[in-house]
Amino acid sequence: MTSARRLPFGLLTAWGATRLLLLLFVFKVYVFPGPDVTSDVSVIYQGWYEILRTGTYPLDDVTWQYPPAAALAILSPALLPFLDYTSAFFVLAFLADLAVLALLLHAGNRTGKTWRGARVWVVGLPLLGPTVYARYDVMVTAVAVAAVLAGSRHPRAMGALTAFAALLKVWPVLLLLGARKRTAWAWAAGTGLALAALFAVSMPGAFAFLTFQRDRGTEVESLGALVFHVARQFGWNGEVLLNYGSVEFLGDHVDTVSNAALLLSGVAFAWLLLWRVRARRFAPHTLADAAFVAVLMFTATSRVISPQYMVWLVGLAAVCLCFRASRMGLPTVLVLVACFVTVLEFPVWFSHVVASDGLGVTLLFLRNGLLVLATLLAAFELWHDTVPRPAPAPLPDQPTLAKEPLGS
Repeated sequence: MTSARRLPFGLLTAWGATRLLLLLFVFKVYVFPGPDVTSDVSVIYQGWYEILRTGTYPLDDVTWQYPPAAALAILSPALLPFLDYTSAFFVLAFLADLAVLALLLHAGNRTGKTWRGARVWVVGLPLLGPTVYARYDVMVTAVAVAAVLAGSRHPRAMGALTAFAALLKVWPVLLLLGARKRTAWAWAAGTGLALAALFAVSMPGAFAFLTFQRDRGTEVESLGALVFHVARQFGWNGEVLLNYGSVEFLGDHVDTVSNAALLLSGVAFAWLLLWRVRARRFAPHTLADAAFVAVLMFTATSRVISPQYMVWLVGLAAVCLCFRASRMGLPTVLVLVACFVTVLEFPVWFSHVVASDGLGVTLLFLRNGLLVLATLLAAFELWHDTVPRPAPAPLPDQPTLAKEPLGS
């Protein structure tokens, strides 16, 4: 049941103004500070597009590290043949952004929900700067938001959408963590297997990305990279180079830190499994809260924290705050602050990050610290909200002392 409410004019105005500014930046009407973030589209994506349209994946390009359905995102500008590739991609990213807003407004108009989620999306996305329209993550996030909002009311749709989103960029598989109905899992498995088989037989190299992804190292913006940013101050002689599509540290002990990051991700996965086994109280918002916590955990512990990963967190935080009862308010605020720090470390002052100077290291400690704090708080709230406390043990019966007669 929905209640009839007028659309929030101020919110729509804010969305229009901020998105116009993002478009002006990606179309280079105004130049955003730092390195050109649009080159991924005009150079890398367009190069993949030329290969993909021949009917094969980029088998010889180690920077292709995406699941098979990512080809659809890279090929999508062909839907707008009247525009050049780069312009078409920006327009489609803009439309994906609009689709998320529409989903959040529609969801927020239902009983027990609110437009807080739409506000998070309107405010949070532009904090990341033009990068959000220069990567296909906003498209993946649109599918993921639709999947979580489908939730328990439409488990088949949720399962199918989750599988499709996971074949676009893997991480949405975590959305199933809080799903209670087997129907969602069954539809996710069935849809995923069917689509994977379709891609495998239709184009060579559909799963070559698994090898390329395995060989990635420690990216300079990740939590583990802080070890080497500090070590450089004390004479560590490693290098910072473009490697496997990202700027990474190369040198002594990098493998050790990368393995430690994988171990941390394993610990996070173990905690999530423990939570799933122990959880008993499942409210309508639990599905969204669990997805947010899971993606937070794997983002914070990843060997790579690219700026566009923050788009996922903003989208899932927005879904959480669609529910009045969600306990993810403070973690969401921390994520939004982390978004602002992210745009400062990339692209604005990325040269300082690469140089490991005082400004660059401070920004990374602040951004990654905010992510870790948000993760811990969100995990605590999820556990507190869903796992019942053990009942206190009853006090043992106190022995009754018999009174002896006087004078005995």
